[in-house]
Amino acid sequence: MVAAIEWLGAASFEHALYPAGPGATVLARALERANERMTPVVFADAPALRDGEALPDIVKRPAAVDPELTTGPSPQNIRTRPFADPNPALRTWAAERCTRHPITAMTAPVTLDRYWDEPRNASVVWCKRSANPPAAHQRHTCEWLKRRWHELYTGRYPMQSEPATLARLIAEG
Repeated sequence: MVAAIEWLGAASFEHALYPAGPGATVLARALERANERMTPVVFADAPALRDGEALPDIVKRPAAVDPELTTGPSPQNIRTRPFADPNPALRTWAAERCTRHPITAMTAPVTLDRYWDEPRNASVVWCKRSANPPAAHQRHTCEWLKRRWHELYTGRYPMQSEPATLARLIAEG
């Protein structure tokens, strides 16, 4: 990711939305290498892993379907849990396009040498109706960062149900 930033010739990115799932581990490692270029960071309903932690340490997925190489929710679970907020047409559209995650990316511990030791401009957005990551984890992330706390009355993926509010929070940093 850092190489891509350099290839693009970007001196910095004005905002980074911290992703959920395996993308969280990728962005954490990239931030560790290019912290000064990616600010502010918004943790929107996203797990913030510490060195040595893996996603299953934080995110509980009771209805995961685990074929040999990938993992993810069952088709029915997709419609009732992660994509429960959108209107029915959007829910169906999103559920049909949902892909599974590589098992290793979901289960391997992350290596973060200095990620949590560096100062960063960040906000944490907790989605009240989302089971993952748990509220205690989100509050701990905010306390650890000593940064701003926001709450949205949404389920998972606030960009689906509250896109304008989330966009405002991202813009505000």
